[in-house]
Amino acid sequence: MLGSTHGTLTTDFRARVVACGEQPKNGAVHGTAAAEGDLDVSGRPLYAPVPDLDRFFRPESLAVIGASDAEGRPNTGITRQLIAWAERVGARVHPVHPSRDRVFGLTCVPSVADLPEQVDLAVLLVADPLPLIDELAEAKVKFAVAFASGFAETGEDGAAAQARLAAAVARSGIRLLGPNTNLNAFERFRDDLDGPAIALITQSGHQGRPLFALQELGIRLSHWAPTGNEADLETADFISYFAERPEVGAIACYLEGLKDGRSFLLAADRAARARVPVVAVKVGRTETGARTAASHTGKLTGADQVVDAAMRQYGVIRVDGLDELQDTSALLARARKPVADGVVVYSISGGTGAHFADLATAAGLSLPTLSDAKQAELHEWIPSYLNVANPVDNGGHPVGDWRGPKIIDAILADPAVGVLICPVTGPFPPMSDKLVRDLVDAAERTDKLVCVVWGSPVGTEAAYRETLLGSSRVATFRTFANCVGAVRAYLAHHRFTAAYRSPFDEAPRVPSPSFRKAQALMRPGRQLSEHAAKQLLRAYGIRVPREQLVTSAAAAVRAAGQVGYPVVMKASGTRLAHKTELGLVKVGLTSASQVRDAYRELTDIARYEEVDLDGVLVCQMVARGVEMVVGVTHDQLFGPTVTVGLGGVLVEVLGDAAVRVPPFGEEQARDMLAELRGRALLDGVRGGPPLDVDALVEVVLRVQRMALELGSDIHELDINPLVVLERGQGAVALDALVVCS
Repeated sequence: MLGSTHGTLTTDFRARVVACGEQPKNGAVHGTAAAEGDLDVSGRPLYAPVPDLDRFFRPESLAVIGASDAEGRPNTGITRQLIAWAERVGARVHPVHPSRDRVFGLTCVPSVADLPEQVDLAVLLVADPLPLIDELAEAKVKFAVAFASGFAETGEDGAAAQARLAAAVARSGIRLLGPNTNLNAFERFRDDLDGPAIALITQSGHQGRPLFALQELGIRLSHWAPTGNEADLETADFISYFAERPEVGAIACYLEGLKDGRSFLLAADRAARARVPVVAVKVGRTETGARTAASHTGKLTGADQVVDAAMRQYGVIRVDGLDELQDTSALLARARKPVADGVVVYSISGGTGAHFADLATAAGLSLPTLSDAKQAELHEWIPSYLNVANPVDNGGHPVGDWRGPKIIDAILADPAVGVLICPVTGPFPPMSDKLVRDLVDAAERTDKLVCVVWGSPVGTEAAYRETLLGSSRVATFRTFANCVGAVRAYLAHHRFTAAYRSPFDEAPRVPSPSFRKAQALMRPGRQLSEHAAKQLLRAYGIRVPREQLVTSAAAAVRAAGQVGYPVVMKASGTRLAHKTELGLVKVGLTSASQVRDAYRELTDIARYEEVDLDGVLVCQMVARGVEMVVGVTHDQLFGPTVTVGLGGVLVEVLGDAAVRVPPFGEEQARDMLAELRGRALLDGVRGGPPLDVDALVEVVLRVQRMALELGSDIHELDINPLVVLERGQGAVALDALVVCS
């Protein structure tokens, strides 16, 4: 295993305890300061600051700039809603308009400079907010909201206008929401609901409506942040803030794009540390979706595979539909920590139970077979001809009498059971009414999760509207798929956070000794020759074959003798990527005459193809193994990313690859391999020996170190093939492509 140096990669940058400090921007950030040691080797922050948004969501004073009470004016309705909201949160309102003395009975001042007090929040009802920024800064306003559209969502000119606005805001010290946002932050939230709440973040206000409506089902919402174009305040700021709020049980996001990938991951890391689930719909899985999202919010959508991997890496639960966002967020916000992973399906119909069990098993949920003793206990109340192994089929009649509660309690008493799911495909009163009443009562007595799928298309039944929705302990769903997805996310979230170790805690703060050697090999703006690329790998401890670079046939023969027959000979040049297709690779040469002939043939082909060579490589032939690819590419959102997959020609044919955003640790490197469809090849197939997975993981981690230290210098790195040998024999990089930035 290449000297087994994995430990040396982590011990020199073990995380230290970070002291809390103040950020300079308006005193509006608390948490981690960017002190020495809190930056990685590329100078990027390792911890997310937490903006103090208390005075945004609950200001003591509010200025409405452009306020109006003239009927028929768009600003009038907005002003009216803001005044009502300010009354609910206890804020003083100061209308601002150059030609009005009073607005809705409130004293109106002509300009920001005339405000009678320092205000916490200014809402800008103007077409162009830019001229107001300096005035707001002079008045020491903490927060502002810009509703105006016509910025980055409209194209290049709008993007330039937004850049000017963002620059002015950055200079001012004000925190700005928008532009191109709306009134969702100032909605009327129900204050009669208890329990952990959902905090909502959306880049499209309309897409948050289904989540906001959850309050009508008895599910509490605490905040709504409509981020719009995110010229300043962004999704990451709100995730970091909500993760620290004691009332927030889950954060639900609708994202059309990310302003900055690194900031998003730092915020997701903060939420993972706090064990607050983040559930997100992220638009842009398809080219059409990505293009539409960009036109709406003017942000980068990012390569979706990278976005997907980055979210999984930090425990963000990605869902596709708003209905999934509703159900998964609601479950994660309110459900207690699971005591076991086992899921039992309980139904009054064998067909329903079997159908649901198929869906749950296919989704990766664990449906343990109940013990013989437990089955015997259940058969005290359920006819012996019915299956109770899991799923549990009660046949219907037992739910109508005293047996129903005993069955439910017996299932929940099993220590292997953490979740009980009861699909009710349709109302069948009075049987279904008593069944859900018994489930609600049992949920109050247990610390385990009880879920009900109410399959009726009507949804007006008392059993659903009153009994199920009236319970804060039963998780109620309307579809099988949403229930399965939410339960899977619930169990996965708690497994993830229980074992979570922040990758940022282990990120390198200082360059390794390899970095100095590597810098000397880089050639800005050029592709390295294979020989130079392998020297770069060797500098980072990645094993390459024995080889020599020669410039004559005689030198090739001497090199072959020193390297040891059989040998491989390859042309080496700075702009040479696909050598095999050009006939510039000769394999299995076993004699001096073959080496001489190969040298002449390689140089003749190079001249004919007008390839500029720096020599010919005479390389050791490596024993057969599984060919893998490990590489580094740049994502426009997240920066350097590391990819591993099946190598050789398979990388192009199958595209079987997994990606991660550095930094990450050994566990994530192994998770990458587990995602590969061809993972079984590494365990040995058709009687073959298992291969050196530890060595492959080591190479992935060393390439990650290269990505972190040389990220701005490497445009692309591709080790292909990396041959993984039998267990204990390591992995060898047979070829490498490096393009410098």
